[in-house]
Amino acid sequence: MSPSHLEREIREQPDAVRAALRSAGPAADALAARLRERGPLEQVLIAARGTSDNAARYAQYLVGARLGVPVALAAPSLASQYGAPVVPRGARALVLAISQSGRSPDVVGVVESARAAGVPTAAITNDPASPLAGAADAVLDLAVGVERSVAATKTYTASLAVVARLIGALGGDDRLARLDGVPERMAQAIDLATAHVPALDAHHGTRHLVVVGRGYHYATAMEIALKVRELTGIIGEGFSPPDLLHGPIAAVARGTPALLVAPSGAVRASVLEAGAALADRGAVTIRLDDAPDADLPLPAGVPEELSPLVAVIPGQVLALRWAQLRGAPIDAPPGLTKVTETR
Repeated sequence: MSPSHLEREIREQPDAVRAALRSAGPAADALAARLRERGPLEQVLIAARGTSDNAARYAQYLVGARLGVPVALAAPSLASQYGAPVVPRGARALVLAISQSGRSPDVVGVVESARAAGVPTAAITNDPASPLAGAADAVLDLAVGVERSVAATKTYTASLAVVARLIGALGGDDRLARLDGVPERMAQAIDLATAHVPALDAHHGTRHLVVVGRGYHYATAMEIALKVRELTGIIGEGFSPPDLLHGPIAAVARGTPALLVAPSGAVRASVLEAGAALADRGAVTIRLDDAPDADLPLPAGVPEELSPLVAVIPGQVLALRWAQLRGAPIDAPPGLTKVTETR
């Protein structure tokens, strides 16, 4: 039997990231130069929905850590439902929209509101002819080709790569902008996940999955939980350790699988501590990290700020595998469409 579109697109991700960097790199450099001419950047506002919202969560941490300016996720309903401006007129800000399709009217509305206020706007999208691209001052084209599976994979990791490329340009960080070696590590992660995910087959019938990540990997936890929900119908929930421990842990029953996204970095100990609390409640903890004894091992040597491009891959492969075991339709989960035009 031929592989699903999803399986092919998971395997295309290293090449997709290379393509996205080639495509969006010059536009990122030009945008960074224009923003520097305008004066010091004082705020970044990011608009997105769905999987792109998880790319925005990654951008939120990367902007804050590398540029040292306040960053917020937009509330698109303020513009689309209440007619409120998303930023003050003339603010020294960047409004960044992320959307693989570029066709969500409320995300487009955030960009239109910002442009009306005289604030620079940029769009990261896989469709340079989309309404979002037409509304933005600058377009960072992912250029990864058509993504046929409803569940996004290559557009997600390509979005992370372009976010890193842009922030590297804004902060003058050549190492961050180049993403040296990351596509190769992604290819290794695909092979590792393919080899290790079948050991978790016993959990494919679960009704509830908890995914825990923090810092840069809060986005990873949320995206893995979303992929599992989309593809299998399992109630996948992503949490940071503090949020989990402030109440939601009470809903974790004995035997619930809990995936701990804990690659090397500043927050690893915090995630493992949350894992210990989950184990005390009888949860079955599954470690996703770059230690040799991890349940889902990752390649070593990926910088913490870039590791979300690699660490999400075992979660994608896990969601695919569990969907196959459950007999779920892989490329077109019921009730979902590739483009969701929220208003």
